[in-house]
Amino acid sequence: MYLYAKAIHIIFVVCWMAGLFYMVRLFIYHTEAKHRSAGEYAILHKQFMEMERKLWWVITTPSMYLTVLAAAVMMHLNPAWWAQPWLHVKLVFVLGLIVYHFICQRIMYRLAAEKSSWTSIKLRLWNELATVLLFAIVFTVVLKSAINWIYAVLGLLLFAIMLMIAVKVYKKFREKS
Repeated sequence: MYLYAKAIHIIFVVCWMAGLFYMVRLFIYHTEAKHRSAGEYAILHKQFMEMERKLWWVITTPSMYLTVLAAAVMMHLNPAWWAQPWLHVKLVFVLGLIVYHFICQRIMYRLAAEKSSWTSIKLRLWNELATVLLFAIVFTVVLKSAINWIYAVLGLLLFAIMLMIAVKVYKKFREKS
């Protein structure tokens, strides 16, 4: 039973992350559509709202709940995991990802109401936070060791800095085009 729960957990983590990554990409396109003519924006706004709504409620949010449910089943079947320090670190990162999820939901509602103040560059940076959290969770689970975890965090910080630089370079490249 434990291995079935683990397989389900991994499958729905992949679905959840894919939903989060694509959702913020839709937010970026939705935000950039504001620079179109009023008629084009009206059509795009309606289309983006529909795409965001379906992605959020059909894939992303159910995947988050199934991920958490499968993890709870694994923890119930193997309560010894609670004694592992790396698990506590992982759960902090997972909590961060859940908070990220609900902030994305708020962004979706604000975009639908045309009250979002997020710029496309800010959304691009926001999208990288999910990547950083994903890296942190995976490295924590795989490495489990405190010393290796310290190296992983340092690597993660370096990775986050590189992502931010890449977003800034991309912005300059887009402004030139």
